[in-house]
Amino acid sequence: MEEKKPAQNQTSYMSLGMCLGISIGMAIGSAFGNLVLGMSIGVCLGMCIGSLIDAKNRKNDEESTEAENEQEKETEIEKDEV
Repeated sequence: MEEKKPAQNQTSYMSLGMCLGISIGMAIGSAFGNLVLGMSIGVCLGMCIGSLIDAKNRKNDEESTEAENEQEKETEIEKDEV
């Protein structure tokens, strides 16, 4: 039988990046007198940074899952041999 793995807490860093980017962009935009431009640049940069972090985390999760699967196969082979 296969054991079900508990659900992992998934956090979307792209949405978090957008929120931080818009707030930082508003501050910079108000300092330079162009709030709309500051907000739009902040959102774009926040989305880019957030999606890069998401991609990195997804890659790390896949690698750890593959390593766990290989380890499970090795233990099953060892049990069969005994």
